Amino acid sequence: MLMKEYRICMPLTVDEYRIGQLYMISKHSCEQSGGGEGVEVVKNEPDTHPQHGPGQLTEKRIYLSSKLPSWAKALVPRIFYVTEKAWNFYPYTITEYSVSFLPRFSIRIETRFENNKGNNNNVFGDTPTPAENVCFLDILTDPIPEKHYKESEDLSRWQSSKTERGPLEKGWRDCHKPIMCSYKRVQCSFEVYGLQTRTEEFIHRNIKDILLVGHRQAVAWIDEWHGLSLEEVREYEQAMQEKTNSKVKSSQSNAGPPDASRPLFSRSISVTDERSLKKMGVTTAAMSDTSTSSVPHSPLRLNSTPE
Repeated sequence: MLMKEYRICMPLTVDEYRIGQLYMISKHSCEQSGGGEGVEVVKNEPDTHPQHGPGQLTEKRIYLSSKLPSWAKALVPRIFYVTEKAWNFYPYTITEYSVSFLPRFSIRIETRFENNKGNNNNVFGDTPTPAENVCFLDILTDPIPEKHYKESEDLSRWQSSKTERGPLEKGWRDCHKPIMCSYKRVQCSFEVYGLQTRTEEFIHRNIKDILLVGHRQAVAWIDEWHGLSLEEVREYEQAMQEKTNSKVKSSQSNAGPPDASRPLFSRSISVTDERSLKKMGVTTAAMSDTSTSSVPHSPLRLNSTPE
């Protein structure tokens, strides 16, 4: 299992980002959906945690076959999705990803938001992350994939008319007020002989890009969401979810014939279907039973069901 802690500072307060995060995730998911791929929201409902109190549980399916590297496409069905389950007990959240036909694959992300510059070395209150596993991401200067760059989201050019913040300049984290940090402890595991290291490194590279793009967008779009109430942003979230689901389903129903180079099955292989996994060249160890609780217990691997 490969674990890293990412720390991403933003020129916002934790209270502001509660609204900005919901807005950004909903808009980003809709923008990235289409062509048979994207995010389908399966569940979005209130939930309560005995320690963290009331929050929100969401379950999504993320269709992303074309975004996989060639060596991974050989292992997946033609219709492929990752399941995301997220428990939002703001300012603490838990997000987990699973794939039904790869039972030894899991990603778990714990997040905590604080009003500081990322200098809390034990933000999760248990075991501090080793320094070599901590990665600071700078939403201003760190590079993102060229396909994700938009001038309107370039924070060196950004200026907010509502808050009079921006543009950001080199060294902004040392002097900007307000400032907050998104602490994300990411654990990913793919316990398949011959593929584990390459897959876990691929996952972390992509998570890094996703975090940079998402947090840049939350800041760049501030004039769109600043001033909204929680009820108003939840209404926006619901409307965007319906639009996103419609785009994904419409694209899938209009999809052309399957690619002959891909596996010709669309069902999900169950966690006990070892014969099917062996046909794909994947060898796994015996699975142990998992908890049926609605709230995850660390470190949980979800068998089947993807922010």
